[in-house]
Amino acid sequence: MANNDNKEENYTYAKAGVSIEAGNALVKAIGPLARMTARAGADADLGGFGGFFDPKAAGYKDPLLVAANDGVGTKVKLAIDYDRHDQIGIDLVAMCVNDLIVQGAEPLFFLDYFATGRLENGIAERVIAGIANGCMESGCALIGGETAEMPGMYADGDYDLAGFCVGAVERGEQLTGEKVANGNILIGLASSGVHSNGFSLVRRLAQDKGWKLDRPALFDNEKLLIDYLIAPTKLYVKSLLPLIRSGAINALAHITGGGLLENIPRILPHGLHAHVDAGNWEQPRLMAFLQAQGNIEPMEMARTFNCGIGMVLVVDSDKVDDILPKLAEAGETAYIIGDIKSGEKGCTVSGKDEIWSAKGAWTATHHG
Repeated sequence: MANNDNKEENYTYAKAGVSIEAGNALVKAIGPLARMTARAGADADLGGFGGFFDPKAAGYKDPLLVAANDGVGTKVKLAIDYDRHDQIGIDLVAMCVNDLIVQGAEPLFFLDYFATGRLENGIAERVIAGIANGCMESGCALIGGETAEMPGMYADGDYDLAGFCVGAVERGEQLTGEKVANGNILIGLASSGVHSNGFSLVRRLAQDKGWKLDRPALFDNEKLLIDYLIAPTKLYVKSLLPLIRSGAINALAHITGGGLLENIPRILPHGLHAHVDAGNWEQPRLMAFLQAQGNIEPMEMARTFNCGIGMVLVVDSDKVDDILPKLAEAGETAYIIGDIKSGEKGCTVSGKDEIWSAKGAWTATHHG
């Protein structure tokens, strides 16, 4: 008789740590979320090998396609550690669609990548619900994505995100910076917080200074510090798209990694220099807290954080009085933060004594 004691083990994908059933359940659960984002040109149904989009059905005649992809950096670690999974997906969408709108492009469709060691559907659904909300707020369809369960690649409970977005702009209407001219005015739109850049420094400060993120912020007893830090990146698409299509904007700069100092020069032609007066808006309390806790010099602030300005418009001086009320109607807080002058391509951010806690007048310059 055969000895069953020597029978070889039957291996399955589940034994290796991957649950096909959990993946299928997640796709079924998020299907309604994706369908909520449907728009002209896309039906946002999931399950195929790819997603279709019809630019003609979206109203475009001769479109240029613009693509962007991004993640949310180490901010995702805060979402994991403090069970704040519901809004991190908005950050993912914002980091992509805000990069499209600065090209003058309307975001059309979005795809996400969610990678984890072990799929926990409750968490994944919360993250993807945030992605769907960000897409709806930006007018783009969530038409597909990938959920990767990779045991051994991530610690228990960890995950990472990547987003991919495609937009369109009619040929000849794209924003390239070529319209920027000497004498143009810089309008800054308020950020909603740190957004999704600089969190390696934020987390280092939290560790070194022993912050209790689940307690009220030192500068606001009514709100937890974690809620300040995890506030999602502001979506600027709907407030800016009408102004772009009217021809009112010469260029836009999304203030991400590199801050005001390094992002504004990216949209300037050679021979033009942006001058930003840091005294033209009030430094947000969160930014002042980060600066004080880290004893951070103003120049380092200007190239690390958005410092309260998440998007910068470059406009003709005679259009400012018409643009500001429209931004206010769209719910934006806007400031005139500087202007464009002739000079070596780059940006200078400056402040007087006590601006950004400086002990004297200061200037920070970056040449693009």
